[in-house]
Amino acid sequence: MLSMLTTLLMAVAPVAADTHPFSIEDMLAMQRISSPALSPDQRWIAYEVRTTDVDANRGRFDLWMSAIDGSVTKQLTFHEANDTSPRWASDGKSIYFLSTRSGSSQIWRIPVDGGEALPVTKLPLDVDSFKLFADGKRVALSMEVYADAKTLAETAERDAAKAKSKVKALTFDRLFVRHWDTWEDGKRSHLFVHELDGAGEPRDLMKGMDADCPGKPFGGAEDYDVAPDGKWIALICKDEGRAEAWSTNDDLWAVPTDGAAAPQRIWSENKAHKASPTFSPDGKTLALLAMLRPVYESDRQRVALVPWTPGNWHPKVLTEAWDRSPSELAWAGNARLLVSADNLGHHAIFEVDAASGAAKELVAKGTNGSPMLAGNRLVYLHDDLRAPVEIVWRADGSPAVGGAITALNAARVAAARMGEYEQFSFSGAKGETVHGFLVKPVDFDPAKKYPLAYLIHGGPQGSFGDHFHYRWNPQAYAGAGYVAVMVDFHGSTGYGQAFTDAINGDWGGAPFEDLMKGLDHVFAKYAFVDADRVAALGASYGGYMINWIHGQAPDRFRAFVCHDGNIDERMAYYDTEELWFPEWEHGGTPWERAESYVKHNPIDYVSNWKKPTLVIHGALDYRVVDTQGLSTFTALQRRNIPSRLLYFPDENHWVLKPQNSRLWHQTVLGWLDQWVKQPK
Repeated sequence: MLSMLTTLLMAVAPVAADTHPFSIEDMLAMQRISSPALSPDQRWIAYEVRTTDVDANRGRFDLWMSAIDGSVTKQLTFHEANDTSPRWASDGKSIYFLSTRSGSSQIWRIPVDGGEALPVTKLPLDVDSFKLFADGKRVALSMEVYADAKTLAETAERDAAKAKSKVKALTFDRLFVRHWDTWEDGKRSHLFVHELDGAGEPRDLMKGMDADCPGKPFGGAEDYDVAPDGKWIALICKDEGRAEAWSTNDDLWAVPTDGAAAPQRIWSENKAHKASPTFSPDGKTLALLAMLRPVYESDRQRVALVPWTPGNWHPKVLTEAWDRSPSELAWAGNARLLVSADNLGHHAIFEVDAASGAAKELVAKGTNGSPMLAGNRLVYLHDDLRAPVEIVWRADGSPAVGGAITALNAARVAAARMGEYEQFSFSGAKGETVHGFLVKPVDFDPAKKYPLAYLIHGGPQGSFGDHFHYRWNPQAYAGAGYVAVMVDFHGSTGYGQAFTDAINGDWGGAPFEDLMKGLDHVFAKYAFVDADRVAALGASYGGYMINWIHGQAPDRFRAFVCHDGNIDERMAYYDTEELWFPEWEHGGTPWERAESYVKHNPIDYVSNWKKPTLVIHGALDYRVVDTQGLSTFTALQRRNIPSRLLYFPDENHWVLKPQNSRLWHQTVLGWLDQWVKQPK
């Protein structure tokens, strides 16, 4: 079965002289499209494209643009620096963007009809994100500053002094001390308003606030929005003081752009996470995504609306009756919104009526995002298990795909033979339906028996769905001769909030049962899967599950791969940074709920371990700290179990550098080939 995007790409790709099985080299060669931006006349779309320079061991970003009908595609920037975050000027004649070509991240501008890019800002600090005002004269931007610094120059001077000092010691009086992969340096991300002509000092709208917008470590321009009349900015900001490490209250605020008043909380009674404030085109309504349960980072996100009456805001939840959790939103006119959400193993696009909250599915299959309306065309990013992201369109309201706007990877997709895939379902824990995907080996022969790579997703509130992944891509295993299977166990997203919540306090219960029943289903349904040649692989929660399975059902597997996985849930609490996560998942702290932390704790079953295990960890992983991986390897070695440790001093919770990614795949596939591939 060919995917929709594969079919479109094959239609435009040149015929490959010869082909080869998909490999890590193909994955590294793919061009990665993101950050699409629609021109004011809705005839063009600009976007950023990452190409991977393996020799330089980095990705490089350039700006591209395409006509909405797909008739023209051209590259706009070619600099060795990174050019990202395209934003159209109000007249549609030029594009503003972030670039590091001056040695720091600043705003630049380039004409779309040809000409050189010119700098717009020359500030002493890096610009991390920005949004243009509709008047074309001002810009909202974010920079990291010391909250008590009087000027940007003072922050820069303090940074320079720190860099020159021979003393590198750090002192802390509260958490966070480190977050994701970075030690805290005392700086905060603040929003500023600046004149596009460069006149004057940027105005800090969060002056003196010991808080961040955008939020760290992953926040960006989606954390704030400028009202169409330019008078207000709505922003998401956490201001929790000492509770920052155990609170998910990213609150909604509003601040006048003239700096006449400090930011004001809009929704103070809601102490849960909020995201993506977005003004309607007429400026009368602010939409956002909001959770309702404090401390729980995987609560269902609802679409909420705020009638924009400054000083008299009354937020209301719009989609309480819709049991899906949207991850992004955009207005399509003033009466409806476009959102994307996990749904039954896919990431679908829906429209939501702004009056009733009724949701209607527009795009069902694959992974879809960044939806926008261009005239009568719905334009969005699409990828699936056989093809990377491209920009596609369909007629507004039509279920049929109109066509591809971009086909940057068409030749690469045509040259690399990939495995066909299908979705399946079975009766899992609690008698509930559980879904999964199976990817067949490249050059599949139904008469043969194939080894199985059983991939277990992290999160744990996530999904291994119909998606072209750049770290856990099942095609890498299919290309190496394995069947790849992924099961969305209890706790996964896209199947209703009750299904997601089922993992709370039950990490090794229903999810483990689902995974074992999923294996049984695969063996019974697919005669070409060899039940005697099975490896299980997982990262993050998936790594925890590898350690748990190894203690509960080791004889079902020939070998394991554990990437960034906990071995001891008790100690993991004291090691990690975002404390709200274990406190919710285990019902409190270890001293309050000791029984919960030992309920499904892999370390208590190390005596059952017996199978060859590859352990992988990154030194900069402050989410699942490297001592967990080192402890896992120590236990394996002391029990005299064949084992290997692959340790990355320069990687965080993920493996991001191209040469490291290549080594990761070579090591993992080599481990599977050594212990799993050959029949006994």
